[in-house]
Amino acid sequence: MSRQPLRLAIAEAERMLADAGVSSPRFDAETLAAHVVGVERSRLMMHPLVDPSAVEVLRRLVVRRAAREPLQHLLGTAVLGPVEVAVGPGVFTPRPETELLYEWGLKAIADVPSPLVVDLCTGSAALALAVAAARPDAVVHAVEADPGALTWAQRNISDHASAGGTPVTLHAADVRWTDLLVELESHVDLVLCNPPYVPDHTPVPPEVEEWDPPGAVFGGPDGLEIIRAVIATSAGLLRYGGCLAIEHDDTHGEAVPALLSRRRVLTDVEEHLDLNGRPRFATARRLGPS
Repeated sequence: MSRQPLRLAIAEAERMLADAGVSSPRFDAETLAAHVVGVERSRLMMHPLVDPSAVEVLRRLVVRRAAREPLQHLLGTAVLGPVEVAVGPGVFTPRPETELLYEWGLKAIADVPSPLVVDLCTGSAALALAVAAARPDAVVHAVEADPGALTWAQRNISDHASAGGTPVTLHAADVRWTDLLVELESHVDLVLCNPPYVPDHTPVPPEVEEWDPPGAVFGGPDGLEIIRAVIATSAGLLRYGGCLAIEHDDTHGEAVPALLSRRRVLTDVEEHLDLNGRPRFATARRLGPS
């Protein structure tokens, strides 16, 4: 059979995804096509014709995406900062919003030599690995309680180390434990956390409802159950001047800063907006000795 125009296959994919209510049909269609062809998305037009078998593979992927299977699951990976991690069923898929928290964290330790960093509720370990990739001199610890997520985190950490990256220490532990990482108390330069924070029973997109583990999404009746524990744990882990950043629901723009402000050892509490202008993460610094 003769080769077929790739642009026509992409246009059809975009129509299918738009009809299914996918929020970014063109991007998803082009990303899946690039995945099938084996090139970067920006180089798709350098491959005007493809074999019919490639068109069929793309069609099957588009059908799955139209059923609202996450794009990252179809690709097998998700990107955060400089790293690409394996994701799939059983682990939370990193979102672009977390890039801002990550960038803030890097700035917070920019002048700290060999910083000690802890990523709580690490999930796939994307945030921990992104820090380790950007700061090879950092000592990075990642904490996760869910057995399914731990499997993905261990895989990603092992792959990172095998490729020559800075090792990351993974802890199978719960942020609600009162003795969590006691050996690091008062020594940590930066704590980062993207916890489960959506209030229970909140409607969420199909990609989240059907594919993300509920325990990685929902954070109790008000969405703050895990965040409260993260703040308590972080207050003990941070050294004087150490920094904390916590991602939260867009309804928590006042609640999370208020929780941080109640801790007498924390100061410089600040709320940060995402790229859509919505409250997205809060930061604070450990108060020095008086």
